[in-house]
Amino acid sequence: MVATLKDVAARAGVSIKTVSNVIHDHPHIRDSTRERVERAIAELGYAPNHTARSLRSGRTGVIALAVPDLSLSYFAELAGSVIAVAEERGLAVHIEQTGGTRERELALLQPPRLRMTDGLLFSPLAMDHGDVGALDVGYPLVLLGERIFDGPADHVTMQNTEAARAATEYLLDRGRRRIALLGADENAEMGSAALRLAGYRAALEARGIAYDPGLVRGAETWHRRDGVEVTRRLIDEGPSFDALFALNDTLAFGALRALEERGLAVPGDVAVMGFDNVDESAYSIPSLTTIEPGREWIAREAVDLLSRRIEDPTSDPCTKFASYRIVQRESAP
Repeated sequence: MVATLKDVAARAGVSIKTVSNVIHDHPHIRDSTRERVERAIAELGYAPNHTARSLRSGRTGVIALAVPDLSLSYFAELAGSVIAVAEERGLAVHIEQTGGTRERELALLQPPRLRMTDGLLFSPLAMDHGDVGALDVGYPLVLLGERIFDGPADHVTMQNTEAARAATEYLLDRGRRRIALLGADENAEMGSAALRLAGYRAALEARGIAYDPGLVRGAETWHRRDGVEVTRRLIDEGPSFDALFALNDTLAFGALRALEERGLAVPGDVAVMGFDNVDESAYSIPSLTTIEPGREWIAREAVDLLSRRIEDPTSDPCTKFASYRIVQRESAP
């Protein structure tokens, strides 16, 4: 037989209201009373009826996180960080993977898809400013990433341009002058690649170093295989370079493989810089010097901002930027 709130109250010798106050961690409960109630809960195996509570409050205690691709380490680790923070706040997390396509991102925003959640943390990859109206939704929403700024939703992101400039300056400070850039798209006007390319160019310009388009290489995706293939082509086509800045760590791991295949020593012949500071970057051979963009802070701030938005949906939207730092390791000491 399933224990009820009334059963717990009878076993502990208190009122049902007192049991409820203990369950909800009400501060004005005597320690001895709290201990009796908690002992009764344990002895009876009582489990609070969260479903009934959700029906009364109109909330589920579940938030959604939508990211483009969980096979990319950054998004997988971001998801893990969001789940950990949400658990601290008593929230569960429903994960959605959009594949980075505009159609799936727009479909995700439709209310029926998220009807069993209280709000959404959303990292779009394909949507742009022309889709800003789609973000005017009737539920709490916090944007992650760099696709759409100045929209009708809270936004938590990283300092892409500033961090990329700092990464490039770091390599320049170590005497590198021919810095290849891996993963950039010269035709992109927004998103991580465009912002990081801008930082790279700003660093070169500040040092009086001419921008060489031949050193800037795009990648269809930012996976290891792209890092290998693009770096192989870069080496085979012949422009000299003494450093390589990959726009995420996963591309950098592929680049390290290609450089080893071609007999180029890291960092002796080519210094390598990544971006994201994913867990693997500390264990690659050589370990990867990279940008730590503030992923843990982003996860915590995003969950807290969404929680506040759930409680108070009327305040004006805000944008918050994480701090960054360079993590120095073996690939570019």
